[in-house]
Amino acid sequence: MTTPPRRLLPLAVSVALLCCLSAPTAAAAPGSPPPAASCALPGRTGWTDEGHDTDRTQFQPATGVRRVLTLYVDFPDAPATESTEPYAAHLAPAADWTGRASYGRLRLDNTPLHRWIRMPADSTSYGFARGLTFEAHEKYLRDAITAADPYADFSRYDMVYVVPARTATAIPFSPTYLYDPATPGITADGTRLKWAVTFGQDMWRWGHKVAAHETAHTFGLPDLYSFAGATHQYAGGWDVMGDIAGHAPQYLGWHSWKLGWTRDDQVACLAASGRRTVRLTPVERSGGTKIAVLRTGETTAYVAESRRAQGNDAAACSTGVLIYKVDSAARTGEGPVRIMNANPTTTPPTGCAALDLAAYAPGQSFTDPATGVRIDVLGGGRTGDTVRLSKE
Repeated sequence: MTTPPRRLLPLAVSVALLCCLSAPTAAAAPGSPPPAASCALPGRTGWTDEGHDTDRTQFQPATGVRRVLTLYVDFPDAPATESTEPYAAHLAPAADWTGRASYGRLRLDNTPLHRWIRMPADSTSYGFARGLTFEAHEKYLRDAITAADPYADFSRYDMVYVVPARTATAIPFSPTYLYDPATPGITADGTRLKWAVTFGQDMWRWGHKVAAHETAHTFGLPDLYSFAGATHQYAGGWDVMGDIAGHAPQYLGWHSWKLGWTRDDQVACLAASGRRTVRLTPVERSGGTKIAVLRTGETTAYVAESRRAQGNDAAACSTGVLIYKVDSAARTGEGPVRIMNANPTTTPPTGCAALDLAAYAPGQSFTDPATGVRIDVLGGGRTGDTVRLSKE
Protein backbone atom coordinates (compact mmCIF):
# COMPACT_ATOMS: atom_id res chain seq x y z
CA MET A 1 0.00 0.00 0.00
CA THR A 2 1.53 3.30 -1.07
CA THR A 3 0.50 6.98 -0.94
CA PRO A 4 2.32 9.83 -2.69
CA PRO A 5 2.95 12.90 -0.49
CA ARG A 6 0.14 15.41 -0.13
CA ARG A 7 -2.28 13.17 -1.96
CA LEU A 8 -5.21 11.16 -0.59
CA LEU A 9 -5.50 7.65 -2.07
CA PRO A 10 -7.47 4.58 -0.99
CA LEU A 11 -4.26 2.94 0.31
CA ALA A 12 -1.24 4.21 2.20
CA VAL A 13 2.50 5.03 1.57
CA SER A 14 4.49 8.02 0.28
CA VAL A 15 5.98 10.25 -2.60
CA ALA A 16 6.19 10.76 -6.30
CA LEU A 17 8.60 9.29 -8.78
CA LEU A 18 10.35 11.52 -11.27
CA CYS A 19 8.93 11.33 -14.79
CA CYS A 20 10.28 8.39 -16.71
CA LEU A 21 11.90 8.03 -20.12
CA SER A 22 11.35 5.22 -22.59
CA ALA A 23 13.63 2.23 -22.14
CA PRO A 24 16.28 2.05 -24.86
CA THR A 25 15.78 -0.49 -27.59
CA ALA A 26 18.88 -2.42 -28.49
CA ALA A 27 19.59 -3.33 -32.10
CA ALA A 28 19.46 -6.99 -33.07
CA ALA A 29 21.51 -8.75 -35.74
CA PRO A 30 19.55 -9.65 -38.90
CA GLY A 31 17.54 -12.82 -38.34
CA SER A 32 18.26 -13.01 -34.60
CA PRO A 33 15.59 -12.73 -31.89
CA PRO A 34 15.10 -9.19 -30.58
CA PRO A 35 16.92 -8.45 -27.31
CA ALA A 36 14.98 -8.27 -24.06
CA ALA A 37 15.32 -4.47 -23.98
CA SER A 38 12.96 -4.30 -26.97
CA CYS A 39 10.19 -5.57 -24.70
CA ALA A 40 10.98 -3.43 -21.63
CA LEU A 41 8.23 -0.87 -21.02
CA PRO A 42 8.64 2.72 -19.81
CA GLY A 43 6.85 3.85 -16.65
CA ARG A 44 4.20 6.50 -17.22
CA THR A 45 2.54 7.07 -13.84
CA GLY A 46 5.13 9.00 -11.84
CA TRP A 47 4.80 6.45 -9.07
CA THR A 48 5.04 2.69 -8.49
CA ASP A 49 4.25 1.01 -11.81
CA GLU A 50 5.29 -1.76 -14.20
CA GLY A 51 7.91 0.28 -16.06
CA HIS A 52 11.51 -0.86 -16.18
CA ASP A 53 13.00 2.64 -15.81
CA THR A 54 12.56 2.67 -12.03
CA ASP A 55 13.96 5.81 -10.42
CA ARG A 56 16.65 4.52 -8.07
CA THR A 57 16.76 7.83 -6.24
CA GLN A 58 13.20 7.33 -5.12
CA PHE A 59 13.18 3.54 -4.80
CA GLN A 60 15.85 1.36 -3.25
CA PRO A 61 17.68 -1.46 -5.10
CA ALA A 62 16.09 -4.90 -4.92
CA THR A 63 19.32 -6.86 -5.09
CA GLY A 64 22.15 -7.52 -2.68
CA VAL A 65 21.82 -7.08 1.07
CA ARG A 66 19.16 -4.70 2.39
CA ARG A 67 19.78 -3.89 6.04
CA VAL A 68 16.56 -3.54 8.04
CA LEU A 69 16.12 -2.31 11.62
CA THR A 70 12.90 -3.40 13.31
CA LEU A 71 11.50 -1.19 16.06
CA TYR A 72 8.71 -2.22 18.43
CA VAL A 73 6.52 0.64 19.67
CA ASP A 74 3.80 1.01 22.23
CA PHE A 75 1.74 4.00 23.34
CA PRO A 76 0.51 5.76 26.49
CA ASP A 77 -3.04 4.54 25.69
CA ALA A 78 -1.89 1.11 24.44
CA PRO A 79 1.07 -0.23 26.42
CA ALA A 80 2.64 -3.54 25.42
CA THR A 81 1.63 -6.54 27.50
CA GLU A 82 4.18 -9.10 26.25
CA SER A 83 7.77 -9.33 25.07
CA THR A 84 8.92 -8.39 21.58
CA GLU A 85 10.02 -11.95 20.74
CA PRO A 86 6.66 -13.21 19.40
CA TYR A 87 6.46 -10.18 17.11
CA ALA A 88 9.93 -10.84 15.72
CA ALA A 89 9.16 -14.53 15.22
CA HIS A 90 5.95 -13.70 13.36
CA LEU A 91 7.73 -11.60 10.70
CA ALA A 92 11.05 -13.48 10.60
CA PRO A 93 10.06 -15.92 7.79
CA ALA A 94 9.80 -12.97 5.39
CA ALA A 95 13.58 -12.99 4.93
CA ASP A 96 13.69 -16.60 3.72
CA TRP A 97 10.54 -16.10 1.64
CA THR A 98 11.99 -13.15 -0.27
CA GLY A 99 15.32 -14.94 -0.60
CA ARG A 100 13.58 -17.81 -2.40
CA ALA A 101 11.45 -15.44 -4.48
CA SER A 102 14.54 -13.56 -5.67
CA TYR A 103 16.61 -16.69 -6.43
CA GLY A 104 18.99 -15.54 -3.70
CA ARG A 105 19.63 -12.16 -5.33
CA LEU A 106 18.01 -10.24 -2.45
CA ARG A 107 18.79 -10.75 1.23
CA LEU A 108 16.85 -8.95 3.93
CA ASP A 109 19.22 -8.64 6.89
CA ASN A 110 16.79 -7.84 9.68
CA THR A 111 18.02 -6.62 13.07
CA PRO A 112 15.27 -6.47 15.73
CA LEU A 113 15.72 -3.89 18.51
CA HIS A 114 14.31 -6.01 21.31
CA ARG A 115 12.78 -3.39 23.56
CA TRP A 116 9.52 -1.49 23.58
CA ILE A 117 9.86 2.09 22.41
CA ARG A 118 7.24 4.33 23.99
CA MET A 119 5.66 6.73 21.49
CA PRO A 120 5.10 10.31 22.67
CA ALA A 121 1.38 10.39 21.80
CA ASP A 122 -1.64 8.12 22.07
CA SER A 123 -2.18 5.62 19.26
CA THR A 124 -5.53 7.24 18.48
CA SER A 125 -3.86 10.59 17.74
CA TYR A 126 -2.06 9.47 14.57
CA GLY A 127 -5.12 9.36 12.33
CA PHE A 128 -4.60 5.90 10.88
CA ALA A 129 -7.40 5.27 8.39
CA ARG A 130 -7.68 4.58 4.68
CA GLY A 131 -6.63 7.79 3.04
CA LEU A 132 -3.88 8.40 5.61
CA THR A 133 -1.92 11.41 4.35
CA PHE A 134 1.79 11.43 3.68
CA GLU A 135 2.30 14.11 6.34
CA ALA A 136 0.42 12.16 9.04
CA HIS A 137 2.30 8.99 8.17
CA GLU A 138 5.64 10.77 8.27
CA LYS A 139 4.83 12.26 11.68
CA TYR A 140 4.12 8.77 13.06
CA LEU A 141 7.39 7.48 11.66
CA ARG A 142 9.36 10.53 12.87
CA ASP A 143 8.01 10.05 16.39
CA ALA A 144 9.11 6.39 16.34
CA ILE A 145 12.59 7.22 15.02
CA THR A 146 13.08 10.04 17.52
CA ALA A 147 12.00 7.87 20.44
CA ALA A 148 14.29 5.01 19.34
CA ASP A 149 17.31 7.16 18.47
CA PRO A 150 19.02 6.77 21.88
CA TYR A 151 19.05 2.98 21.41
CA ALA A 152 20.05 2.52 17.76
CA ASP A 153 22.48 3.83 15.14
CA PHE A 154 20.27 4.49 12.12
CA SER A 155 23.25 5.14 9.86
CA ARG A 156 23.83 1.38 9.74
CA TYR A 157 20.51 0.55 8.04
CA ASP A 158 18.83 0.95 4.65
CA MET A 159 15.26 0.89 5.93
CA VAL A 160 13.17 0.57 9.07
CA TYR A 161 10.22 -1.59 10.11
CA VAL A 162 7.98 -0.20 12.87
CA VAL A 163 5.83 -2.80 14.64
CA PRO A 164 3.11 -1.66 17.10
CA ALA A 165 1.93 -3.49 20.19
CA ARG A 166 -1.11 -5.70 19.68
CA THR A 167 -2.99 -3.46 22.08
CA ALA A 168 -2.72 -0.55 19.61
CA THR A 169 -5.89 -1.31 17.67
CA ALA A 170 -5.92 2.28 16.36
CA ILE A 171 -3.00 1.28 14.08
CA PRO A 172 -4.95 -1.19 11.93
CA PHE A 173 -3.01 -1.51 8.65
CA SER A 174 0.53 -1.51 7.24
CA PRO A 175 1.49 1.37 4.91
CA THR A 176 4.89 1.80 3.29
CA TYR A 177 6.83 5.04 3.60
CA LEU A 178 8.82 6.40 0.65
CA TYR A 179 10.59 9.67 1.35
CA ASP A 180 9.93 12.92 -0.49
CA PRO A 181 13.26 14.27 -1.85
CA ALA A 182 11.78 17.78 -1.98
CA THR A 183 11.23 18.01 1.79
CA PRO A 184 13.52 17.89 4.86
CA GLY A 185 12.08 14.50 5.79
CA ILE A 186 13.43 12.45 8.70
CA THR A 187 17.10 12.36 9.68
CA ALA A 188 18.76 10.34 12.42
CA ASP A 189 22.46 9.80 13.13
CA GLY A 190 23.32 11.95 10.13
CA THR A 191 21.34 9.71 7.77
CA ARG A 192 18.21 10.51 5.77
CA LEU A 193 15.56 7.88 6.42
CA LYS A 194 14.19 7.06 2.97
CA TRP A 195 12.25 3.81 3.29
CA ALA A 196 10.13 2.21 5.99
CA VAL A 197 7.18 -0.07 6.61
CA THR A 198 4.93 0.77 9.53
CA PHE A 199 3.03 -2.39 10.35
CA GLY A 200 -0.48 -2.52 11.76
CA GLN A 201 -2.71 -5.13 13.29
CA ASP A 202 -3.32 -6.64 9.85
CA MET A 203 0.14 -8.25 10.11
CA TRP A 204 -1.45 -10.84 12.38
CA ARG A 205 -3.98 -11.67 9.66
CA TRP A 206 -1.64 -11.62 6.65
CA GLY A 207 1.40 -13.13 8.32
CA HIS A 208 5.01 -12.57 7.27
CA LYS A 209 4.09 -12.08 3.60
CA VAL A 210 2.79 -8.61 4.44
CA ALA A 211 6.47 -7.69 4.89
CA ALA A 212 7.25 -9.07 1.41
CA HIS A 213 4.38 -7.06 -0.07
CA GLU A 214 5.12 -3.75 1.64
CA THR A 215 8.90 -3.97 1.24
CA ALA A 216 8.44 -4.52 -2.50
CA HIS A 217 6.82 -1.08 -2.72
CA THR A 218 10.18 0.37 -1.68
CA PHE A 219 11.63 -1.36 -4.76
CA GLY A 220 9.01 0.27 -7.02
CA LEU A 221 6.30 -2.41 -7.39
CA PRO A 222 2.64 -1.32 -7.55
CA ASP A 223 -0.42 -2.89 -5.94
CA LEU A 224 -2.10 -5.47 -8.18
CA TYR A 225 -5.36 -5.60 -6.24
CA SER A 226 -8.14 -3.19 -7.15
CA PHE A 227 -8.76 0.03 -5.29
CA ALA A 228 -12.35 -0.01 -6.58
CA GLY A 229 -14.78 -2.83 -7.28
CA ALA A 230 -13.91 -6.48 -6.61
CA THR A 231 -10.63 -6.41 -4.72
CA HIS A 232 -8.86 -9.22 -6.58
CA GLN A 233 -10.50 -8.88 -9.99
CA TYR A 234 -7.22 -8.29 -11.87
CA ALA A 235 -4.55 -10.66 -10.54
CA GLY A 236 -6.30 -12.97 -8.10
CA GLY A 237 -3.84 -14.81 -5.87
CA TRP A 238 -0.97 -15.02 -8.38
CA ASP A 239 1.42 -12.46 -6.88
CA VAL A 240 1.96 -11.22 -3.34
CA MET A 241 1.44 -7.69 -4.68
CA GLY A 242 -2.17 -8.72 -5.25
CA ASP A 243 -3.73 -11.06 -2.70
CA ILE A 244 -1.16 -11.35 0.08
CA ALA A 245 -2.89 -14.52 1.26
CA GLY A 246 -3.14 -15.92 -2.29
CA HIS A 247 -2.30 -19.53 -3.10
CA ALA A 248 0.43 -18.66 -5.63
CA PRO A 249 2.13 -15.57 -4.18
CA GLN A 250 5.48 -15.87 -5.98
CA TYR A 251 6.26 -12.56 -7.70
CA LEU A 252 5.32 -12.58 -11.38
CA GLY A 253 8.17 -13.16 -13.79
CA TRP A 254 7.69 -9.60 -15.07
CA HIS A 255 8.28 -8.28 -11.56
CA SER A 256 11.34 -10.49 -11.17
CA TRP A 257 12.74 -8.98 -14.37
CA LYS A 258 11.91 -5.42 -13.27
CA LEU A 259 13.63 -5.99 -9.92
CA GLY A 260 16.80 -7.46 -11.40
CA TRP A 261 16.25 -11.03 -10.19
CA THR A 262 15.71 -12.31 -13.73
CA ARG A 263 18.43 -11.41 -16.25
CA ASP A 264 17.80 -10.07 -19.73
CA ASP A 265 19.09 -13.32 -21.21
CA GLN A 266 16.27 -15.14 -19.38
CA VAL A 267 13.64 -13.10 -21.22
CA ALA A 268 12.34 -14.09 -24.68
CA CYS A 269 11.02 -11.06 -26.56
CA LEU A 270 8.80 -10.68 -29.62
CA ALA A 271 8.61 -6.94 -30.18
CA ALA A 272 7.05 -6.83 -33.65
CA SER A 273 5.07 -9.00 -36.06
CA GLY A 274 6.25 -12.57 -36.38
CA ARG A 275 6.37 -15.87 -34.53
CA ARG A 276 8.60 -17.32 -31.83
CA THR A 277 8.62 -20.60 -29.91
CA VAL A 278 9.94 -20.50 -26.35
CA ARG A 279 10.70 -23.12 -23.72
CA LEU A 280 9.88 -21.72 -20.27
CA THR A 281 11.14 -22.93 -16.91
CA PRO A 282 8.94 -22.36 -13.83
CA VAL A 283 9.31 -18.99 -12.11
CA GLU A 284 9.34 -20.77 -8.76
CA ARG A 285 12.91 -21.95 -9.31
CA SER A 286 16.05 -20.41 -10.73
CA GLY A 287 17.57 -20.95 -14.16
CA GLY A 288 16.31 -21.08 -17.71
CA THR A 289 14.04 -18.73 -19.64
CA LYS A 290 11.57 -17.20 -17.23
CA ILE A 291 9.17 -15.14 -19.35
CA ALA A 292 8.10 -14.78 -22.97
CA VAL A 293 7.04 -11.22 -23.75
CA LEU A 294 4.97 -10.11 -26.73
CA ARG A 295 5.01 -6.33 -26.95
CA THR A 296 1.80 -4.72 -28.20
CA GLY A 297 2.39 -0.99 -27.75
CA GLU A 298 4.43 1.78 -26.17
CA THR A 299 3.35 0.77 -22.65
CA THR A 300 1.67 -2.61 -23.15
CA ALA A 301 2.68 -6.23 -23.55
CA TYR A 302 1.45 -9.77 -23.00
CA VAL A 303 3.60 -12.08 -20.88
CA ALA A 304 3.61 -15.87 -20.63
CA GLU A 305 5.34 -17.72 -17.80
CA SER A 306 5.41 -21.22 -16.38
CA ARG A 307 3.94 -21.82 -12.92
CA ARG A 308 4.28 -24.93 -10.75
CA ALA A 309 3.04 -25.89 -7.28
CA GLN A 310 6.44 -25.69 -5.59
CA GLY A 311 8.54 -23.31 -3.51
CA ASN A 312 6.55 -20.22 -2.57
CA ASP A 313 3.69 -21.50 -4.76
CA ALA A 314 3.35 -24.93 -3.14
CA ALA A 315 -0.38 -24.35 -2.56
CA ALA A 316 -1.18 -23.11 -6.11
CA CYS A 317 -4.73 -23.88 -7.25
CA SER A 318 -3.66 -24.45 -10.88
CA THR A 319 -0.42 -24.96 -12.77
CA GLY A 320 0.67 -24.43 -16.34
CA VAL A 321 1.20 -21.27 -18.37
CA LEU A 322 0.10 -18.00 -16.81
CA ILE A 323 -0.70 -15.32 -19.40
CA TYR A 324 -1.23 -11.71 -18.43
CA LYS A 325 -1.36 -8.22 -19.86
CA VAL A 326 1.01 -5.57 -18.51
CA ASP A 327 0.31 -1.85 -18.88
CA SER A 328 3.02 0.42 -17.50
CA ALA A 329 0.74 3.46 -17.92
CA ALA A 330 -1.87 1.98 -15.55
CA ARG A 331 -1.70 3.29 -12.00
CA THR A 332 -1.26 1.20 -8.89
CA GLY A 333 -4.60 -0.29 -7.89
CA GLU A 334 -6.06 0.20 -11.40
CA GLY A 335 -4.97 -3.07 -12.97
CA PRO A 336 -1.39 -2.59 -14.20
CA VAL A 337 -1.36 -6.41 -14.53
CA ARG A 338 -4.43 -8.33 -15.68
CA ILE A 339 -4.44 -12.12 -15.69
CA MET A 340 -6.07 -13.86 -18.65
CA ASN A 341 -8.27 -16.72 -17.41
CA ALA A 342 -7.95 -19.96 -19.39
CA ASN A 343 -10.86 -21.57 -17.54
CA PRO A 344 -13.49 -18.89 -16.80
CA THR A 345 -16.42 -21.34 -16.60
CA THR A 346 -14.74 -23.81 -14.24
CA THR A 347 -16.05 -23.89 -10.68
CA PRO A 348 -13.09 -23.45 -8.34
CA PRO A 349 -12.58 -25.87 -5.47
CA THR A 350 -13.11 -24.74 -1.90
CA GLY A 351 -10.56 -22.15 -0.89
CA CYS A 352 -9.69 -21.12 -4.46
CA ALA A 353 -11.12 -18.22 -6.46
CA ALA A 354 -12.05 -18.32 -10.15
CA LEU A 355 -8.94 -16.44 -11.28
CA ASP A 356 -6.74 -18.84 -9.33
CA LEU A 357 -7.57 -21.43 -12.03
CA ALA A 358 -6.29 -19.16 -14.82
CA ALA A 359 -3.28 -21.25 -15.94
CA TYR A 360 -3.30 -22.54 -19.54
CA ALA A 361 -2.65 -26.22 -20.32
CA PRO A 362 -1.14 -27.79 -23.43
CA GLY A 363 -3.53 -27.43 -26.34
CA GLN A 364 -5.07 -24.20 -25.05
CA SER A 365 -4.53 -20.83 -26.73
CA PHE A 366 -5.00 -17.17 -25.93
CA THR A 367 -5.89 -14.65 -28.64
CA ASP A 368 -6.42 -10.90 -28.67
CA PRO A 369 -7.94 -9.94 -32.04
CA ALA A 370 -7.52 -6.24 -31.30
CA THR A 371 -3.72 -6.54 -31.31
CA GLY A 372 -3.31 -9.60 -33.53
CA VAL A 373 -1.75 -11.55 -30.65
CA ARG A 374 -1.91 -15.31 -30.21
CA ILE A 375 -0.17 -17.46 -27.58
CA ASP A 376 -0.37 -21.24 -27.97
CA VAL A 377 0.67 -23.67 -25.25
CA LEU A 378 2.38 -26.44 -27.18
CA GLY A 379 3.48 -28.67 -24.35
CA GLY A 380 4.14 -28.92 -20.65
CA GLY A 381 5.64 -31.13 -18.01
CA ARG A 382 7.46 -31.20 -14.70
CA THR A 383 10.33 -29.07 -15.97
CA GLY A 384 8.31 -26.34 -17.67
CA ASP A 385 6.21 -25.39 -20.67
CA THR A 386 6.61 -24.60 -24.35
CA VAL A 387 4.70 -21.71 -25.88
CA ARG A 388 4.46 -20.17 -29.33
CA LEU A 389 4.07 -16.40 -29.59
CA SER A 390 2.48 -14.99 -32.75
CA LYS A 391 1.67 -11.45 -33.81
CA GLU A 392 0.19 -10.36 -37.12
